[in-house]
Amino acid sequence: MSTHLTTDPDATGAVVFPALPEWLTLSVAFADEVPVIAERDDLVVTVAPGAGGGAPACFYPARALIEVDGTHLGVDPATVDPANLSDRSRYAPTWGALTHECGHAKHTAWEPLPDAPPGVVAAAMLLEEPRMEGRHILRRPDDRHWLRACVHSIVAADLHLFAGPATAPKMTKADAARSAALLLGRADAGVLTEIEVGPVTRVVQDVLGVDTLIKLRAVWTTAVRTADDDGDTMLTLGRQWCEILGTDPDAPDPGAAPDPSATSDPSGGRPGTPGVPGAPSPLAGAVAAVLNGVAANVAREQTPEDPAAITAAEKAREAAADKAAQKAARSVFVLGGPRTGTTATAGTRRPTPAERTAARALARALDTAGVRERVAVKSTSDVPPGRLRMRGVLAAEAQRAARATVTAEPFTRITRTPVTTPPLRVAVACDVSGSMDWARAHVASAAWILADAARHTRVPTQTASVIFGRHVRPLTRPGKHPAEVTEFASRDNWEDIPTAIDALDGALGLARPGAARLLVVVSDGRFRDQPRRAGQRKLDRLCAAGCAVLWLTTDTDDTPLDGATVHLLTDPTTTAQAIGRAATAALRAAR
Repeated sequence: MSTHLTTDPDATGAVVFPALPEWLTLSVAFADEVPVIAERDDLVVTVAPGAGGGAPACFYPARALIEVDGTHLGVDPATVDPANLSDRSRYAPTWGALTHECGHAKHTAWEPLPDAPPGVVAAAMLLEEPRMEGRHILRRPDDRHWLRACVHSIVAADLHLFAGPATAPKMTKADAARSAALLLGRADAGVLTEIEVGPVTRVVQDVLGVDTLIKLRAVWTTAVRTADDDGDTMLTLGRQWCEILGTDPDAPDPGAAPDPSATSDPSGGRPGTPGVPGAPSPLAGAVAAVLNGVAANVAREQTPEDPAAITAAEKAREAAADKAAQKAARSVFVLGGPRTGTTATAGTRRPTPAERTAARALARALDTAGVRERVAVKSTSDVPPGRLRMRGVLAAEAQRAARATVTAEPFTRITRTPVTTPPLRVAVACDVSGSMDWARAHVASAAWILADAARHTRVPTQTASVIFGRHVRPLTRPGKHPAEVTEFASRDNWEDIPTAIDALDGALGLARPGAARLLVVVSDGRFRDQPRRAGQRKLDRLCAAGCAVLWLTTDTDDTPLDGATVHLLTDPTTTAQAIGRAATAALRAAR
């Protein structure tokens, strides 16, 4: 039977009182976390050196008590903060033992019958170990890490592995079956893996034989699928376990009884080899190898992260990113960027009639894209207006005749409610490095057309555009409708795209939901490594926030950033049309 689950209703626990105040404080802190894990609020937890009745932890169902042996904590109990999930990795085996006992408190809901044979009860409780852990990780998948972390101590205690050669598992059917249930059973339950338990599988198969192992596996896999409160099935499986192994159901514990079928060691008793008195058996060595391997794997695994901590970190990162964007927006659109540097505009000019026409055409297209169909809502009423349904009339008459409250509503009508058009935010960033000379005139024209269209459309629209090279300069500002087209030079040898994205995000709120958002980048993507990495992070953030990104270029050999929708301009004079189509598509997609 398990050393850490006491079915005796008269058991009172180890009654270990904390010798130091920090153990009492730690007991309270552990108890505060137990209701979430076990979904019970009546459990009492004691953590102290010597608690657990000789096991790493123990559950006493009759007293709703969990005891945890503080000897294995491994850290100063005064520094333990179990409420912080990331802190639990420092004492993972102890926390895993607590989690294991919480699993018993939740899922071991059956009790053996008073007249059940002790051997059957012992076998059923042995099968309860993998069954309970399998049920627990179905309910709380992240707890698999903690259950794996305590396998070394829990299984070693159940098998008396390190108590000495006299009690360690030997090459007997009983010990092989117990080892298989505790390790291979956990693999079938999903806590361990088949590869991890491979060494024990090979030794157990040699001791029991293939046919017997297959029969035992069928028993514990059935147990893993058994309901928490189905004690009858568990006792039936315990009886089958005894029959397969040929053990006496009335024996106190089949796994602890001497087994005359113990196999001799093939070494012939040579000193220093398994089989010699004082040396571990091949089964004990395989079990130890499996437990050490699992412990090593757990040490390399990433511990489950605290959802609250993750949320807080995400909020902090988002706040920092938003602060950086606001700062960049003030620098670019309020101050106009640095006063020195090669990145510069090249004067202004009056818009051409063709550009004015294009702006009004884009405004009409945005208005059309912003039209929303009315939502039809069907309702019923006991009075007109509406369509009269005779079934409702008859129901109302029947209710009146029966002197019942009239609830029938014979009139139906359809109300069509208009849907609010979402606002539109469009940002344009143009690369002004030396290889982008082709874009100067076309992007300057497109930026003005876009800003002027925002003035004519009925859709609430804001636009902004910048050029980026060594520095970032504004072409059009949000909320302002330029009277003239701003032209610019293209001769820089650096591409500060991270600042350009930040400035546009801070000015228009591209990372905030509540509007149709579009970022247009006009560039060949031939950036230095540092701005490329930083720009990719900025672009990924906008894409994750739901902002559409359009990348305009003219050559299939260009290297846009990942995540953007790339549009190849076969004719640079169509730049404004491409941006307009993308803006209307973004508005339609925001339905």
